[in-house]
Amino acid sequence: MQGWLLFPDNYDSTKHYPMMVCVHGGPAWVITPTWSAPDFSATVYTQLGYFVFIPNPRGSHGQGQAFVLANRRDWGFGDLRDINSGVDEVVKKFPIDNNRVGILGWSYGGSLAMFAITQTNRYRAAVAGAGACDWLSYYGQNSIDKWMRSYFGASPYDDPAAYTKVSPITYVKKAKTPILMVVGERDGEAPPPQSLQFWHALKELGVPTELFIYADEGHSFEKFENIVDVSARAVEWFDRYMNF
Repeated sequence: MQGWLLFPDNYDSTKHYPMMVCVHGGPAWVITPTWSAPDFSATVYTQLGYFVFIPNPRGSHGQGQAFVLANRRDWGFGDLRDINSGVDEVVKKFPIDNNRVGILGWSYGGSLAMFAITQTNRYRAAVAGAGACDWLSYYGQNSIDKWMRSYFGASPYDDPAAYTKVSPITYVKKAKTPILMVVGERDGEAPPPQSLQFWHALKELGVPTELFIYADEGHSFEKFENIVDVSARAVEWFDRYMNF
């Protein structure tokens, strides 16, 4: 598997650092060597003393068709295993505090952050931007139509079990990790009801969570003040729960 590791500013090999795992969207997309990540600026965290790990798990571009197809009907399971194995490898090689690892992502990356907290407690805190928690209802809500059929081979009306199996909401009672969710009011690619549904479930279950819906924003935020606000809220969330 491939991933990129960004070092904290003023790195000192004698110290132990927290780490942020930034999951890209898509899922068929790719991170190349860069100091930034879509919608969440990686440089913010390196300046605050974090390592930042940006993985390209199965389903990503750049390693052939079989690799892109490797997460068909398996969203969240195989790619999360890839990400976790990458985290294990990085923690072995560098002075990272395994008890202070957070996860964040936007779009499919936000959905995977939601899914991650229902599968493992290894992440101290999470931030999900423009994610989806219920692929059954999402299919009927999104405005980019039938793109999911290429991943599942059928609509949820013909094969609901396949969509239920990979939906974070299916496993929400297992979640314990604090998670912040943000989404645009006009987001047709990841409609706000998806974040609202996950937030509502977590509130009822007593899991620390917050939700912010940004007026007049779509899937990618355009207003500078909102872009800054999202980063500030994410930083504050991790600062609160990563025990600085």
